[in-house]
Amino acid sequence: MPNIKSQKDRVVQAKKEAMHNKVIKSNLKTVIKKADAAIDSNAADKDAVMKAAVSAIDSAKSKGVIHKNTAARKVSRMAKRANKAAAQ
Repeated sequence: MPNIKSQKDRVVQAKKEAMHNKVIKSNLKTVIKKADAAIDSNAADKDAVMKAAVSAIDSAKSKGVIHKNTAARKVSRMAKRANKAAAQ
């Protein structure tokens, strides 16, 4: 348990930041699942859904929630799946 005031403040801030990051990650997972489903079903709005997913990934990356390499990997794999589905 922290005894110094600044340490107590940092504990509160860390909890707040963790909750904020959790919300962003949860939203990110939801958007990625929707994009994957749209790609698999070859939906008409697949491009718009994929664009929203890439935007959400980039937003999470810029906020420091996920690492830039993780973001690049997720976008790359999604694009690869979309191209493979379009070719069939």
